Amino acid sequence: MTSRLAATLGALLAGLAVGLGAFGAHALRSRLVPRDLEIFETAVRYQMYHGLALLAVAWLISRSAPGAGAAAWSFLVGVALFSGSRYVMVATGQRWLGAVTPLGGVAFLAGWLLLARAASRS
Repeated sequence: MTSRLAATLGALLAGLAVGLGAFGAHALRSRLVPRDLEIFETAVRYQMYHGLALLAVAWLISRSAPGAGAAAWSFLVGVALFSGSRYVMVATGQRWLGAVTPLGGVAFLAGWLLLARAASRS
């Protein structure tokens, strides 16, 4: 992954998190039960964290840090599985999607470990 792509995706994920957060606060607050709103807000929060993390990864990639690209991919997979499963679960009521969420959490953890390794080698 290039630093340009990682920075672009990170900025897009973070910006989308802002939009989704506003949507949740204004449009969904009266339509969802409190537990579903909490699930949605957690998905947005983790998406934002990892969008910002991609910006750090972009910087490391620009410094040719070995393994930084793998951290970026891991964060992207984590957002898709963790936040994505939670968004779809709230939208559809399909609670079985909760079984997918931990896979995203594992991808996030792997991404942070890969980021630490890349930072220590840069």
